Amino acid sequence: MMKRLANSFAARISTAGAIASAVLFAFPAFAQDSRLSLADRVARLEQQAQNKDQSGTGMVNQMQQLQAQVQQLQGQVEELQHQLQTLDDKNKAQYTDLDARLGRLESGGAGAAPGAGNPAAAAAAAGSPAAGASANVPAAAAAGNAPAVAASAAVAAGDPAAAQAAYDVAFKAIRGGNYVEASREFRSFIQQFPNHPLVPNAWYWLGESYYATTNYPVALESFQQLLSQFPQSDKAPDALLKVGYSQLELKKSDEARATLTQVTTKYPGSKAASLAKERLQRLQLQSGN
Repeated sequence: MMKRLANSFAARISTAGAIASAVLFAFPAFAQDSRLSLADRVARLEQQAQNKDQSGTGMVNQMQQLQAQVQQLQGQVEELQHQLQTLDDKNKAQYTDLDARLGRLESGGAGAAPGAGNPAAAAAAAGSPAAGASANVPAAAAAGNAPAVAASAAVAAGDPAAAQAAYDVAFKAIRGGNYVEASREFRSFIQQFPNHPLVPNAWYWLGESYYATTNYPVALESFQQLLSQFPQSDKAPDALLKVGYSQLELKKSDEARATLTQVTTKYPGSKAASLAKERLQRLQLQSGN
């Protein structure tokens, strides 16, 4: 009996020792697993912080790229504006040349050079000092103060070659940018050849010569003279357009809008109507309405 109890007690001690040994061996492994888990979490946090830094750097790079693209687009816009201005200048030159050719066709003359073996042409091309004394004097007023021109006009009025030569002199001046001389020569042409087919054209280019030198009141008067005397002229649409432009320059905004609108309704499909629409659109954008 005693022996059996001793054996049972020894067995229990052995079992307890085994359990204790197992616990002792398992504790270091558990502690190591805990340390590894903590290290993993620290590493994960560091990786997240690094990813945020990389994300911030990426945003900075994107902003720099966008700024570079904006600068590039601004450069392209400026280049396009320059090209547009160049084309506009080229179109004006072509338009001026075309008008000269049409003028020669309308008059039926050959467009002889002034003074080339033709004294009457030289006299017509010379112009009238009294009529051209001031670029600021209205054309209609200057026409009434030129008694010296009357005699030469009586001689040359019936000479188509002299008329064409005088017109060519004036037109050459405006093509060359000599607007003061052009205004003087066109006024002289109108006074000497009041019944010539090119008189409407002369009134138009007279207005253009004043407009180019910012003498808008006299330019306005010249365009209105064309419209009142020659309403059926081929130059009437362009003259009405320039009336609107001159009114804008003179700060007559309401009158200018009405005039430009009249161009679009009276001459639909014309180049003048297209330009009037564009100007009206710009005015609308500027006013914010």
